[in-house]
Amino acid sequence: MLLKHRIILNLHYSFIISVHHVIYMFLSGETGIGKSTLMNTLFNTTFENDEASHYESEVHLRPQTYDLQESNVNLKLTIVHTVGFGDQINKEESYKPILEYIDAQFGKYLEEELKIKRSLFNLHDTRIHICLYFIAPNGHSLKSLDLVTMKKLDSKVTGEFGAVCFSGCCCMFLSLSLILGFSMQVNIIPVIAKADTVSKIELDKLKIKIMSELVSNGVQIYQFPTEDEAVAEINSSMNSHLPFAVVGSVEDVKVGNKMMKARLYPWGSVQVENENHCDFVKLREMLLRVNMEDLREQTHARHYELYRRCKLEEMGFKDTNPDTHSFSLQETYEAKRKEFLSELQRKEEEMRQMFVNKVKETEAELKEKEKELHERFEQLKRMHQEEKKNLEEKRRELEEEMNAFNRRKVAAETLMGQALQGSSQQPFKKDKDKKN
Repeated sequence: MLLKHRIILNLHYSFIISVHHVIYMFLSGETGIGKSTLMNTLFNTTFENDEASHYESEVHLRPQTYDLQESNVNLKLTIVHTVGFGDQINKEESYKPILEYIDAQFGKYLEEELKIKRSLFNLHDTRIHICLYFIAPNGHSLKSLDLVTMKKLDSKVTGEFGAVCFSGCCCMFLSLSLILGFSMQVNIIPVIAKADTVSKIELDKLKIKIMSELVSNGVQIYQFPTEDEAVAEINSSMNSHLPFAVVGSVEDVKVGNKMMKARLYPWGSVQVENENHCDFVKLREMLLRVNMEDLREQTHARHYELYRRCKLEEMGFKDTNPDTHSFSLQETYEAKRKEFLSELQRKEEEMRQMFVNKVKETEAELKEKEKELHERFEQLKRMHQEEKKNLEEKRRELEEEMNAFNRRKVAAETLMGQALQGSSQQPFKKDKDKKN
């Protein structure tokens, strides 16, 4: 594939020619917000990507790698899709797969760095360089749900590391909820997606409102550096345009006598590379040309160093100063080993005690159940005996009734027989009297 746009020029051209350039991009945000379209527009190509569904039960990551080439520049681009992010009714667990993925990338680099025979130069660095922050254009401010999620993510990460650290050679696209939580640990450039769906006046108001809410909630976004005189003027100007309002399109539309990337509407067209229509060109220049090296330096020197320091302190390592004795790796290892064994023994004792308590609780529950069953059995037994007694009483009453009925029947039959016998003898007596 050819990158028709000169995405990496001038300031870093000689640097990129000398190496095989690798970029990791982490795409996350609401489904259908235009992340894939912007990627296709940014690199002027069409990336194969299955359309995401709105009915995913959970968030899962799907990395895809592409080899791009322009002249002597080879670019290995890996895009990690966060499929289903923000599509669940309950979004409390949406951030966990992303946190686990980011931690794994830092862990890989730190693991390689701590090896005796390490090869950082040949290591495929998957740390995150930048976070493009996708904000939905609808509404008049940031979503309250995203701010709540930010607080949860911030408290979780701070509890584990003291701070979240993002770094590496990659570009990360996150939705609002994650960006707010990771603001102090990754280079964030906020962008308003599908900016052609709102008017110019509404867009300016939305930008002001977003920046105000980011500041009031303590979210520190990436500021383009102004220390270097060569880029101070343009970076200072670009800082005032944040968040960038972008429009993506892969369609070539004829505008006047030129073919250009644009979105065609009944009332006209929105030109992607027209700075009067959107901030796409500003984003591309700042991201891929002017500040790429600074983003790399900030990632490694600031964010990764913070992560590395926190993890090493967690492992028991510490720096020395002239007032203390020299640092001994063996002593640190032995101390950490003793601490680990002590913690392991403590947890084993807790598990054993927990098991004993659980067994006792189970035995008590079984005894209680047994007691209840025994009481129920005795109750049913008493009910059965009473029923049996009542049936016996009814049976005796029924037998007495049957005996009385039989006696009355016999008496009635006897009387009937006598009556029949008496009526048969009376006509015979009358005949006898007539003969006499």
